[in-house]
Amino acid sequence: MVFDVLIGDPSFFLHPVQVIGIYIKKTTNFFLRNFNNKKIILFISGLFISISTILLSFLVGKFIELQLQESKLNIIYSLLLFFGLSSCIATKGLISSVKEISQLIDRQDKEQVSITMIKKKVQKIVSRDVSKSNLDHLLRSATESLTENAVDGIFGPIFWIFLGTISIKYSIYLPGPLSLGLSYKAISTLDSMIGYKHGAFKYLGFCGAKIEDYATFVPCRLVALTLPIVSGKITNYFFIIRKVFSEGSKYASPNSGISEAIFAYLVDIRLGGRNKYSDGFTVTPKINPKGNQCSQIAIEKICKLIIRLQIFWTLIFTLIFFVI
Repeated sequence: MVFDVLIGDPSFFLHPVQVIGIYIKKTTNFFLRNFNNKKIILFISGLFISISTILLSFLVGKFIELQLQESKLNIIYSLLLFFGLSSCIATKGLISSVKEISQLIDRQDKEQVSITMIKKKVQKIVSRDVSKSNLDHLLRSATESLTENAVDGIFGPIFWIFLGTISIKYSIYLPGPLSLGLSYKAISTLDSMIGYKHGAFKYLGFCGAKIEDYATFVPCRLVALTLPIVSGKITNYFFIIRKVFSEGSKYASPNSGISEAIFAYLVDIRLGGRNKYSDGFTVTPKINPKGNQCSQIAIEKICKLIIRLQIFWTLIFTLIFFVI
């Protein structure tokens, strides 16, 4: 985690998500090309893509874990495990991209930064269409991406890696940190690539999206329950938690609303509203409607909360590891 926060993904290292993404794209294109109008076949194809992607990712991770054990901590397999685990977590990449956007928006009036360039940066991290967005909407889009992806890009992988670390203590043949970490990364990538609700993807991506919902359910709620502890707002703990679950549960996704709501209340910003997608407009429920507008300061606070919670989880997980 420290390596990921400070260095991020090395450019010389082929990122597992790239490999997973290539496989998903190739298989998806094949099924769309041949069965685009056949709903049942697309559903079964989506199930196949999901299971095969997750299983292959798990087996790669398990192979490295077994080889590392059998080779008595061989340096090559040790490095593969190290970089593999680091690549499962996306702290530096996520925080850096959103901070860059907020800084560009802040400088837009002073230094004539092109709004077109800002839109391109935002479009890379969101699925909504921001081509017609103003600066306020761009900032909200970036903030919502940060608060939602903090769970499936950072704390979701950490949670499953921790479970694998506990599991492998009892037997090398049980799921380990890398096998579970890569499996979750595969699930997250499936959801981001084919987990849409329009066109053929409504059937092809259904299984991947549902699996992601279940895999993220527990870590998302752990984030909501533990983040106030490191925020300095522990005195309002039960009020905040009640608001978070009340407003966050109104979202169609069982996780994204909860994730956005906990950050919104802790930094006092309002999220939700009208967004444009390829198939039309959607309106997400307002979260913390009396909060402030999204700002660069709010994004900085959210990033600090993410780092604090990583440290807190590390301490708690380490304690559990030695106690169990």
